[in-house]
Amino acid sequence: MPASSSSGSTPHSRCDRALVGVAHAAAVSSGTAALHLALQLLGVGRGDTVLCSTLTFCASANPIVYQGAAPVFIDADPATWNMDPNLLRDELKERKQRGKLPKAVMCVDLYGQCADYDPILAICAEYDVPLIEDGAEALGASYRGRMAGAFGRCAAFSFNGNKIITASGGGMLVSDDPRLIERARFLATQARDPAPHYQHSVIGNNYRMSNILAAVGRGQLRVLHERVAARRRIYDAYRNALADLPGIAFMPQAAYGLSNCWLTCITIDPEAFGASRLEVQRALDVDNIESRPVWKPLHLQPVFAGCAYRGGNVASDLFEHGLCLPSGSAMTDDDLQRVIDILHAVHTKATASADSRKQLGALALT
Repeated sequence: MPASSSSGSTPHSRCDRALVGVAHAAAVSSGTAALHLALQLLGVGRGDTVLCSTLTFCASANPIVYQGAAPVFIDADPATWNMDPNLLRDELKERKQRGKLPKAVMCVDLYGQCADYDPILAICAEYDVPLIEDGAEALGASYRGRMAGAFGRCAAFSFNGNKIITASGGGMLVSDDPRLIERARFLATQARDPAPHYQHSVIGNNYRMSNILAAVGRGQLRVLHERVAARRRIYDAYRNALADLPGIAFMPQAAYGLSNCWLTCITIDPEAFGASRLEVQRALDVDNIESRPVWKPLHLQPVFAGCAYRGGNVASDLFEHGLCLPSGSAMTDDDLQRVIDILHAVHTKATASADSRKQLGALALT
């Protein structure tokens, strides 16, 4: 992702196969821009539908609406928290019978873990529907020996300030099809025709990444492996330190790949733990420690009210009970211990309060 030599062109170059496993890439202004370009490249337009993971950030689905298409949301698989392949098959089968297959499938690699791509790719191939991989959170993760970004017709990454590496902003669209990436660069630079004057035959976008941000991104790519190792160390530290707390469960680590552990996510069973996810979040906030609920499912978002949805309550239950713990690569052992101590303290206090209530109840009965 080198800087361009001209302020009027999009930074682009070979995509390092050791990092992503794809041959071509275009650096753009954001991960959202990369997804929007992907939809344009696949011809998604007004009146079309696109199947999309529901447990994700709104940027996965917003570009679908930009194109005048309608998102159809698919519930999560409890084994991975990613799109459920069985529900994807059910939705495509039903739409095939109705003669209304979607224009594409937008599959998200949630919190740094790749979706289960073998069945997903097989299902998409069966129904001849192209797959877009939203790998915004998953740079450096892998699936059965292949790196995130190597699945589908094209894939998108984000270099936002909160991602595992960052250019302070920006994104990247990758594909093994050089024609797609060439077209993406054209659209990302206002679709300027090759003429000595400013001429435009189609509507384009101002989705260029600046040369400065591209240079920052190049430097960050060199330390990607170190950042992944740091995030995985943080995940392991949390898992080891919180293993004795009842009611705490971690986002499953799928055996088919290696997550980059962008964020360490837990679920909290309030009955077993003694306190709710919200109460834990508030306790951390008192000590000036930021945590967040897991993504609110898109089919529950007001802006997507009325959109079709297939699934049950997996994603909604994860939202109700899930919490993203502080996971920055620069966290020290002392930082981690502060978070760990607070979770233990919340449980201890809740247990003591519950014991006191039981004792008072027993006294009242005597």
